[in-house]
Amino acid sequence: MEVSSKTPAVVTGGASGLGAATARALAAKGAKVAIFDMNEEKGEAMAKELGGVFCKVNVTSEEDVDAGFAKAREAHGQERILVNCAGIGNAIKTASRDKQTGEIKHFPLQAFEFVIQVNLIGTFRCIAKSAAGMMTLDPMDDEGARGAIVNTASVAAEDGQMGQAAYSASKGGVVGMTLPIARDLMREGIRVNTILPGIFNTPLMNAAPPQVKEALAASVPFPKRLGNPEEYAKLAMCMIETGYFNGEDVRLDGAIRMAPR
Repeated sequence: MEVSSKTPAVVTGGASGLGAATARALAAKGAKVAIFDMNEEKGEAMAKELGGVFCKVNVTSEEDVDAGFAKAREAHGQERILVNCAGIGNAIKTASRDKQTGEIKHFPLQAFEFVIQVNLIGTFRCIAKSAAGMMTLDPMDDEGARGAIVNTASVAAEDGQMGQAAYSASKGGVVGMTLPIARDLMREGIRVNTILPGIFNTPLMNAAPPQVKEALAASVPFPKRLGNPEEYAKLAMCMIETGYFNGEDVRLDGAIRMAPR
């Protein structure tokens, strides 16, 4: 797919981190970018920077997602690109014993469900609605290409750490549904791929103490540093622009394999 000034795109979680880097990469190629995010201040600022549009969207809400796509399409037309970066995480053991009191607790199911709702169901909700919209478009080339979708999973989908049962389950679901969705959409010319990032230098990670970041960077085989959001964006752009890239789940992690803790 050739990204140009005629290419509308939607980036969920686009106000910061991996999403913001991808939104900037798309805009640098001329794409008209709509930012879906919960943070109005950052989202509006990003939209202004890129000459795009901000849509306040909670991906767990059917109404929010519908309204977001409607606003984005009114401003730019039907998107041909969707990049899903919206996501959350938590760190709670499945069951644990208090070292002081001996009290046994289990993972609060509401907290587990919320992570699944955002990371897995929210991603699928956006994919399904965007793909349905893309199907209304005329093909862009003689191969019948209509659009491209990039999702964000995590290396935790394959080697989750202690306390990551909900997060790993949600991201494992994103990996697991990539190929079936690509097959669902193959006759419509819509490609679907997923990136599994390792430890990246995002705003969340920036809040960690320097010694924690240094220890994490040292655990990466090579290069011994955290990933940069721009590197995620480069891979996302490669997936979008390379027509034969379809149905793939690709780790971007400096060869790290996460330890149990």
